Amino acid sequence: MRLNDMLGIQFPIIQGGMANIATGEFAAAVSNAGALGLIGAGGMTADILRQQIRVCRERTDRPFGVNIMLMHPQAPEMARIVAEEQIPVVTTGAGNPGEYVAMWKEAGCKVFPVIPAVALAKRLADRGVDGVIAEGTESGGHVGEMTTMALIPQVVDAMAEYGLPVIAAGGIADGRQLTAAFALGAIGVQVGTCLLGSVECPIHDNYKAAILKAKDSDTIVTGRFGGTPVRVLKNRMSREYVRQEKAGATKEELEHLTLGGLRRAVFDGDTDTGSVMAGQVAGMVREIRPLRVIFEEMMAQSQACLERLEKESGR
Repeated sequence: MRLNDMLGIQFPIIQGGMANIATGEFAAAVSNAGALGLIGAGGMTADILRQQIRVCRERTDRPFGVNIMLMHPQAPEMARIVAEEQIPVVTTGAGNPGEYVAMWKEAGCKVFPVIPAVALAKRLADRGVDGVIAEGTESGGHVGEMTTMALIPQVVDAMAEYGLPVIAAGGIADGRQLTAAFALGAIGVQVGTCLLGSVECPIHDNYKAAILKAKDSDTIVTGRFGGTPVRVLKNRMSREYVRQEKAGATKEELEHLTLGGLRRAVFDGDTDTGSVMAGQVAGMVREIRPLRVIFEEMMAQSQACLERLEKESGR
């Protein structure tokens, strides 16, 4: 079974829960384009989350979901809102959502936590989740250590013991990578960076321009020494952060550098001292396109890859 069959959507693609970017309006646009849109609660209060859920429902009658960052101080209240609103799909990041799974399942939600390693996937499988999103370090924003190519097959093997599906994330921007995810055993993919280059994405034009300008090696990971690694585009802020981090700066000094950085990049277009979160596939985003075109081209390219591989295997 592919992800689209499981969720009742057209394409086997989930939009990443990008904080300050994934609004109710953007999630609805993604769902209307055939994938599964997510409202990213990471940059919201609980009240704003509920409001954005209403906004999303006003703009689409298709399935959508909510992503909750578990380090958020209002995560428990947000978890209750998801259950009360009977959101079709909930994804989580930055922690273990085990204490909320039973409540969400009782409300009819499908639960897909984002995980960076096999151990957490196993713990959550025991709690009754519907599957996991295995995200490699190539992704933008908060990252783990394992690459997608190494992580996915190991999580797939581990989840086979539970009969649970795996969604691949991290470093996926076109149909070749979608095909690779299928080959590794995933039933679908989660994408984020490639959607920053969509017409509908609500980020500042300067942010979009920075993504279009990015090359293959233009991302950097801050926070590795402090245990909070985040992948962003290289700029004055991120280079200074890494310099101070290596020099032994305190947590408070480093937090001062990034305080409000994502909001400045998203809303003000500050791509110099803002936190321009993006994955390593930023160098593959070369033009601004409608969401529907991005998804259709990804699927068409994947089908072409499969046909080519089948033809070559028959030689």
